[in-house]
Amino acid sequence: MLDGFLGTRATLMLDVVFLAMFVVLPVLAVSIYLARVRKNYLWHKRIQIALGIVLAVAVAAFEADMRLHGWTHLAEPSPYYDAQTGGTVFTVLWIHLAVAVTTAVLWVVVIVRALRNFPSPPAPAEHSRWHARWAWAATWGMVLTAVTGWIFYYLAFVAS
Repeated sequence: MLDGFLGTRATLMLDVVFLAMFVVLPVLAVSIYLARVRKNYLWHKRIQIALGIVLAVAVAAFEADMRLHGWTHLAEPSPYYDAQTGGTVFTVLWIHLAVAVTTAVLWVVVIVRALRNFPSPPAPAEHSRWHARWAWAATWGMVLTAVTGWIFYYLAFVAS
């Protein structure tokens, strides 16, 4: 297991994922801006596919690290961690996982449906209304995923 670089008890992968969300959300905002304001649907598509791939790889690497090395031993010094009940750390983790998994599934559905239902090159179509509604849900899910992840990171690996 590699130590993190942010000066907390977290691992390298925890630090990378923690910081990555500070990049993902602005890139997501730029992508939405390109589609909604600039009507640049091709770059919106490219960015969304790239974000999907990057996040899938990051989550896979993160999960591998967690499965191989665990994390609870790093959270033990936290006043929010309880070895018997899990404490607040586990409550926040379960909320984070519920939001993150739901968001990941929704994002995959939105991207796959967009690839199947929009013309190439991408342009407004009959699918646009469905896409806008569910893409906003996925966007807010990504924001909540980031916020709950940051809270979990603080409670588990920073607080002492």
